Parts: sequence; C-alpha cells; structure tokens
Amino acid sequence: MKKATKKAIKKSVSPADVDEYLSGLPTAQRRALAKLRKAIKAAAPKAQECISWRMPAYKYLGFLVFFAAFKNHCSFFVASTSLMKKLGKELSPYETSGGTIHFTPEKPLPATLVKKIVKARIKENELRKMGRLRK
Repeated sequence: MKKATKKAIKKSVSPADVDEYLSGLPTAQRRALAKLRKAIKAAAPKAQECISWRMPAYKYLGFLVFFAAFKNHCSFFVASTSLMKKLGKELSPYETSGGTIHFTPEKPLPATLVKKIVKARIKENELRKMGRLRK
C-alpha cells in the first residue's frame, strides 16, 4: 500500500468568514459579490452573516439567502422556489434553476431586486416561525 502524500490528501477548507471567502475570488467576482453582500445587509440588518456549505449565508429565523462564485458565473441562492415563481417576470433576464439565480459580474443583480428578495425571505421566515406558512 502506497503512502498518501500531502498533495494527494489536499482537502477543501471552508473559509472562516465572508471576508475570507471574497478575498480568494478574482477581482470581477469579488466586486460583484461585495455589492450583493451590501444589498443583503441593507435589507436584513438583523441577519447573521456566516459561512454554510462553504459559501456566504445569511440567517434570520432560519436561512434567508446564500451566494457563491463559480468558474463561469455567480449564484444567488434564494432558497424559496415559491418566491422564485412569484418573481418570474423580474427574473427573466437571468438564468434560474429551482431557488437559484445565476448572473455574471458583467450583468450583476440590481440592488433593488436583491433587497426585494431578501425582505420577502424575511417575511417567509417570520410567517413560518408563527406557524402560518408551511414548508
């Protein structure tokens, strides 16, 4: 049996916080996601910022939204297919999949749309917390 080398065992390490996550990105993606982060924080000042599933996440009475950078795009994870359906027309300029919006640094999501989504997610979580919205 061969000994495993450090190179062969290389593990993917989760960033400690959102600043560390962003610092490891190419400039264009870092700038686009920093603007997204700013819009999320403006819409949800009480939300807790964290890293979950190795990507930036925001929690308020449960998870609100996530975002991440990939090789050819960035993603904004809305985590609500029902909200995505309600916003169908507004999301038509973007590629969507389930509860996710894909965008590029060259065509970022408008802050007004991000804030609208985050506020709607807050409302969903508040209603769920009160037992008025089923999962």
